[in-house]
Amino acid sequence: MAAKQTMLTAEGLKNLEEELQFLQNVKRKEIAEKIKVARSYGDLSENSEYDDAKNEQAIMEARITTIEAILKTAVIIDESNTSNEHVHLTSLVTVEYVNSGKQAQYRIVGSGSNETNPKEGKISDESPIGRALMEKSVGDVVEVETPSGVVGIKILEISK
Repeated sequence: MAAKQTMLTAEGLKNLEEELQFLQNVKRKEIAEKIKVARSYGDLSENSEYDDAKNEQAIMEARITTIEAILKTAVIIDESNTSNEHVHLTSLVTVEYVNSGKQAQYRIVGSGSNETNPKEGKISDESPIGRALMEKSVGDVVEVETPSGVVGIKILEISK
């Protein structure tokens, strides 16, 4: 079975490549040095500095593996072929919450891309709101199941 493609924006690809380079070329050396110093303290069985450094190393290596897997299946989204008629990956969507009148803006990003950042308004196409908005048009009202109940969201604008 082929691996699932990971949809990325050009910016998302660049960010992942930069993070991978940093982890491989800078962070690995830093952690190796921490392990070397901690080993010099002697008995490893009661050496918390050594344990901490080894944990940090394991977490970093897992992140490197994750990024490498994402990059192997990455497909760059060609934004030049997209329109603003419907919500799609990379769309910037301005919405209004029907019950409160509150407005928000969301950038729809690929789910496996690690580009999601709700604080910056970047939501996954597989998140409840992202999934509900996909392929919808300006004026459409979608209902989204949230922990506090169903919420109506009206699409006010779609842009790039």
